[in-house]
Amino acid sequence: MKGIILAGGSGTRLYPITLSVCKQLLPVYDKPMIYYPLSTLMLGGIRDILIITTPGDVDKFKAIFGNGNDLGLNISYKEQVSPGGLAEAFIIGEDFIGKDDVCLILGDNIFYGHGIPDKFNYAREIINKKGGGVIFTYYVEDPQRYGVIEIDDDEKVLSIEEKPQNPKSNYAVTGVYFYDNDVVNIAKELKPSERGELEITDVNNIYLSGGRLNAITLGRGYAWLDTGTAESLLDASKFIEMMEKRQGLKIGCIEEIAYKMNYISVEELEKLSNKCIKSGYGGYILKIAEGEKNKNKNKSPI
Repeated sequence: MKGIILAGGSGTRLYPITLSVCKQLLPVYDKPMIYYPLSTLMLGGIRDILIITTPGDVDKFKAIFGNGNDLGLNISYKEQVSPGGLAEAFIIGEDFIGKDDVCLILGDNIFYGHGIPDKFNYAREIINKKGGGVIFTYYVEDPQRYGVIEIDDDEKVLSIEEKPQNPKSNYAVTGVYFYDNDVVNIAKELKPSERGELEITDVNNIYLSGGRLNAITLGRGYAWLDTGTAESLLDASKFIEMMEKRQGLKIGCIEEIAYKMNYISVEELEKLSNKCIKSGYGGYILKIAEGEKNKNKNKSPI
């Protein structure tokens, strides 16, 4: 399975902050926003990743990640010239996707919870066994602001509506989507909505009409944060700060995740720490690398 991070758009809800910088490069506490969705894909075992962004921002992302090899990843880039809707990502990324299944994650969404890797592996398992699509839902108090999903007790999807005035449930559709390879042709056949975009809700409804859409609920113990407004961006930063200080562990540390997932060696991890050694972030990575090297030294020979 391949992964796409959609990091385009003009970020108008964050003006004037985003007049000079891409939204997905804004800091969420101690890291660029895009570190969080990237780390989520990595935890899900996805290593071939396409970042779709605006023509003016491609070089900025390349400066941060390059080809991804330092993290044991394969990262490539495509441009979305103008906002054409979430579903346009599958058309832009057609060559990248090839014959594989794909996971799309929005560049301003943050997912937190110890069981996230298991949830993602379960989604991949569903796609591998029977195809179709898998969406993730999350209980919210203000469903009118989101795409809303109606599900039964067995998490079977009954309906999906985009920002309904009278929502049928409090379960919002989050910003991560798993699909089989059919999604490319489905996206190609979509008609633009009234706002001139190819809507992800239309993709989901096509899968739903064919009985091929599954839902996974993120319940207690999980957090889903949408950082698209100034208030939500600040809330996300406060949340990350609180959790990191309380636990002493970083959230969305892509270098640590690359090592824990066996994408890179401890020596490569230590080398990555040198790029930001003067910051607390770099010191955290170095501490992990040194701890792992000492652990290996103290192992008894077999």
